[in-house]
Amino acid sequence: MTRRLRRKVSTEGKEKVVLPSCSEFEEEVSTSERCTEVNWTLLPDDTVIQLFSCLNYRDRASLASTCTTWRALAAAPCLWNSLDLRAHKCDFAMANSLASRCKNLQAVRFRGAESADAIIHLEARNLRELCGDYCRKISDATVSVIVARHAVLECLQLGPDFCEKITSDAVKAIAICCPKLRRLRLSGIRDIQGEAINALVKHCPNLNDIGFLDCLKVDEVALGNVSSLRYLSVAGTSNVKWGVVSNIWHKLPNLIGLDVSRTDVSPAAVSKLLASSQSLRILCALNCHVLDDDASFTAPKLKDKSLLAIFTDIFEGIASLFADPSIKGKNIFLNWRHARQVNKTTGEILTWLEWVLSHILLRIAENNPASLHNFWLKQGAPLLLSLMQSCQEEVQERAATGLATFVVIDDEHATIDKGRAEAVMRDGGIRLLLNLARSWRDGLQSEAAKAIANLSVNINVAKAVAEEGGINILAALAKSMNRLVAEEAAGGLWNLSVGEEHKGAIAEAGGVKALVDLIFKWSSDGDGVLERAAGALANLAADDKCSMEVALAGGVQALVMLARTCKADGVQEQAARALANLAAHGDSNNNNAAVGQEAGALEALVQLIRSPHEGVRQEAAGALWNLSFDDRNREAIALAGGVEALVALARSCSNASPGLQERAAGALWGLSVSEANSIAIGREGGVAPLITLARSDAEDVHETAAGALWNLAFNPGNALRIVEEGGVPALVHLCSQSVSKMARFMAALALAYMFDGRMDECALTGTSSESMSKIVNLDGSRRMALKHIEAFIHMFSDRQAFAAAAASSAPAALAEVTEGARIQEAGHLRCSGAEIGRFIAMLKNPSVLKACAAFALLQFTIPGGRHAPHHAKLMQNAGASRVLRATAAAATAPLEAKIFARIVLRNLEYHQAEISQVV
Repeated sequence: MTRRLRRKVSTEGKEKVVLPSCSEFEEEVSTSERCTEVNWTLLPDDTVIQLFSCLNYRDRASLASTCTTWRALAAAPCLWNSLDLRAHKCDFAMANSLASRCKNLQAVRFRGAESADAIIHLEARNLRELCGDYCRKISDATVSVIVARHAVLECLQLGPDFCEKITSDAVKAIAICCPKLRRLRLSGIRDIQGEAINALVKHCPNLNDIGFLDCLKVDEVALGNVSSLRYLSVAGTSNVKWGVVSNIWHKLPNLIGLDVSRTDVSPAAVSKLLASSQSLRILCALNCHVLDDDASFTAPKLKDKSLLAIFTDIFEGIASLFADPSIKGKNIFLNWRHARQVNKTTGEILTWLEWVLSHILLRIAENNPASLHNFWLKQGAPLLLSLMQSCQEEVQERAATGLATFVVIDDEHATIDKGRAEAVMRDGGIRLLLNLARSWRDGLQSEAAKAIANLSVNINVAKAVAEEGGINILAALAKSMNRLVAEEAAGGLWNLSVGEEHKGAIAEAGGVKALVDLIFKWSSDGDGVLERAAGALANLAADDKCSMEVALAGGVQALVMLARTCKADGVQEQAARALANLAAHGDSNNNNAAVGQEAGALEALVQLIRSPHEGVRQEAAGALWNLSFDDRNREAIALAGGVEALVALARSCSNASPGLQERAAGALWGLSVSEANSIAIGREGGVAPLITLARSDAEDVHETAAGALWNLAFNPGNALRIVEEGGVPALVHLCSQSVSKMARFMAALALAYMFDGRMDECALTGTSSESMSKIVNLDGSRRMALKHIEAFIHMFSDRQAFAAAAASSAPAALAEVTEGARIQEAGHLRCSGAEIGRFIAMLKNPSVLKACAAFALLQFTIPGGRHAPHHAKLMQNAGASRVLRATAAAATAPLEAKIFARIVLRNLEYHQAEISQVV
């Protein structure tokens, strides 16, 4: 969501590679040519400098470190005309290290107050242009020192975020210190007073471009004194007196372009400015609610003047600037750039207009009013796509950011507007974004990758990105040394990896290794990149093959490290989810065991269960659930305090999301497979919260809670606790009412365990009066349970099919009963020898439990079930065949028990034959 991209193409059976290059300089080299040895030190100096010019600062420094000659060439003044420090932590030490190369530096882009404080140490006395963002903490003092050290500054731009600590005093300092200033753009200043603006008039005679954007107050009268102004933007500025503006600004003799977008400008002011100004050529008034809501307003049609508003044809308005009628349509900016003869003033206007529109559209996209949906589809999206092809890097970046932003409906839930995303795709936006991502400039790579990432939430766009080679590009960008680029590329891979069809392609492109390396590279800095990398690995780990790739690349160690050390909720959540998915392939690879054996993994997950963030608790519980399928992990989780933590989680999540409830109960289900853990869960108070979860409205929670209670009920002490805590009505309700067949099945089995007679001994402990009370309560509960177990069995008893099976020994009759009774998911259950032995013992029970036991053994032995051969072997070892034959032949046995017993016998014969064939 590169300049160093390697893209494979097939030509005449041989592989070709596009070497790292900028868009203007690409060269194909065949495999045989690449194998030729080259003495790089013999290259001409100008060729080496050209190569350096196509690299970013990190790569340039890396290449310069190879030899003394290249180190000297890398310091050539022509390579240090501009510097983009936004992706780097620019402190005093870094600025001092760069100072020797910055004597001819003319343009700097920086980010944040710390970088602003360090700029003066670059000693770039010839600096002409300075642009900064994330300027909220930059103070008057910092601005004053910067401008005092850079007297020849011609362009100063701080924004688009608000400069909350900058006041008019800083504007006066700028005016006094920078007499050559031509362009000043500041965002979010509270009050720009007349005294400051008049200082600009007095000291900056060449100032022709002012942007006071999103300010709370600007002195309109003083702005009317800046006679040198050609371009003025007050977009987003509030408290403007439009009556004063319409009477003064039209007198500005050189004013060509005026931007009042996102203000409350009145229709009368717009009309007067257009009609009265002799020099004004273009007036931007997009998203001005007063103007937009006035249905009676009609844009005045004046020669050589254009109004750009939501309700006008913006492309037509821009085209009116040209004398050439062939320059028109949605590609108007592109046509202008390719035109051979364009009036100098028109070119200047369009350069300003590109900047203004990119800023306006991004701001509108950030607010995303629902009323502008049609505007985005018809004009907004095409404008952004056109601006992405600008020659101004800043405009390209902002247009890409706008595309990334305007499609988002709900950022928290990663929801985008399908129509907008597919409109971008239809208009060729994917290819344009991928071309930007191939740029050698970090800023363009980052914003293009962000847009690709957001758009790829839509499955159709994701498919187009993959078909256009986007996966290879994002995988390459994920290896970038620039954290912002790597972060957005990881976000793109995260969204693309949602699609099953893209997982393999990401692995083949080296995406898995790149994502794992990102975690190690930025482990102590950058929660954003860590969350995206872990999220992408979580999606990839859900695929069996990719899961192995993640493990081989060191993903287990990386993810456990995040779970142990990272404090950010989002990173913890995705790391736990990735570990859960890695552990979900226990039957096909050894990742489950590998995660459990990684030092500190289980302890970290147990600790995450106590997180205040629900998403973290949910994913950690899910990971422990999956890990508990391994015998060694199961015991190790308990030793790490997992029983206590999970019981506490189950107790606290009665009102939580179904996902958390399911995983909490599921983890206890997995741990309770061990009898020791089952007893520990009962003693820790785990029965009551599981009963509460069994009453949930969610089908998935029914299954996991019923499974956990089934395992717990195997122990007589726990069975009695279930009765005492009111668990029988809850299990009866599941057995008869749950939508899930599996929940009904396991609830019935739990009730069968509880009332097969083994619990009665526990009920007889204590005083005689207590024992009698327990026995009375048990009798009522037993009758209720047996009644609903019988009703459950009847749900799978087709009278006609059973009658046919009873009257015939034909396999087809039994097969029909089997298909009618089969619960598909039950084939995934794995029972121990003790559990199988208990069902065999139930076959001798004279009650309905005989039929229930036969039904359970049928489910566990149906051919094709994951653990059916295992269960068949246990039954053969326990001598089940004899008991089954007796059940099938018993005159007093229920018909269901007889038929089910015959089917189980046939299943055992099948498995025995399978074993014989293997031998």
